[in-house]
Amino acid sequence: MTRPLLGIVCCIREFEGETIHRVIDRYVRAPARWSDADVVLVPALGTLADSRNLAARLDGVLLTGSTSNLESWRYGGDGGDGGGHGGGHGGGDGPHDPQRDETALALARAAIDAGKPVFGICRGFQELNVVFGGTLQHLPARAQAMHHAPAGVSTDAMFAHHHPVTPVADGVIARALGPAPMTVNSVHYQAIATLASDLTAQAHAPDGLVEAFSARIDRSQVLAVQWHPEWDAEHNPQSRWFFTALGDAMRA
Repeated sequence: MTRPLLGIVCCIREFEGETIHRVIDRYVRAPARWSDADVVLVPALGTLADSRNLAARLDGVLLTGSTSNLESWRYGGDGGDGGGHGGGHGGGDGPHDPQRDETALALARAAIDAGKPVFGICRGFQELNVVFGGTLQHLPARAQAMHHAPAGVSTDAMFAHHHPVTPVADGVIARALGPAPMTVNSVHYQAIATLASDLTAQAHAPDGLVEAFSARIDRSQVLAVQWHPEWDAEHNPQSRWFFTALGDAMRA
């Protein structure tokens, strides 16, 4: 086949008085290189887009991290989300991006129904849990020190913050990378509260939080991680594996 076509859902931001649709560069370059895929950006048009038509034309979907949180009503919450970046940098109630929510959740469902692979990173990990009926939580203060750098540090320092995760024995990650604990970067204040019943945990943090999951729904492969493999894929073979797995899934 020709190089697969990967769709990456945009976020909505305000820039110089205008509304823009954007994806951070590293989320585009990592799959273009390590998945050996051509990448197209899917604007966050919500109900203006035909998700089934898009899913039919794409070979896979990647849901990225972001500086926003899912609106909690989408998973039965009460509105007390707590704040952003890829499922959490920031504080307070939000920020939110309802058009990203609408677009990402609908496209993920349509792609899964079409038998296409859907992979998720950080916010995308959380979105996929919600797609399958799971719930999210804002981490209590006692857990935040493990999962996020202190407020006010540089971007490099924020993404250098790390903790170990332990792959589930004989799971997807353990079979690919080995069963030993691995070190991952950690940049989130939100996390899974209840893992959806159709998803299988693939790695846990020391405090028990689910940090990776997978599913096989008919022909659709689903894989998502709470950490950020796009940040260091150039130098970290474990991070590159996420994108080579995505490329393999699109070609399967």
